[in-house]
Amino acid sequence: MGTPEGFAYRADERGTVTITHHGRPAGTLRGAAAARFLAAADRGDDQQLLMARATGNYKHGNERQARDHARNRGR
Repeated sequence: MGTPEGFAYRADERGTVTITHHGRPAGTLRGAAAARFLAAADRGDDQQLLMARATGNYKHGNERQARDHARNRGR
């Protein structure tokens, strides 16, 4: 799986974090979830990966199944 890219975030004065992906809204974090996200971002964790996980756009669980499908064999 490739590395996530194209994510950006903006925090407002109320503590709400808005996450966008290539300029389009991808998710909103409020309350404790927003605080945990901002703390991890300030710690220096990989921000792209954090935003991908927060929006649910991360490892859907079917990667192995798709790799083993008949149309993908031999690639």
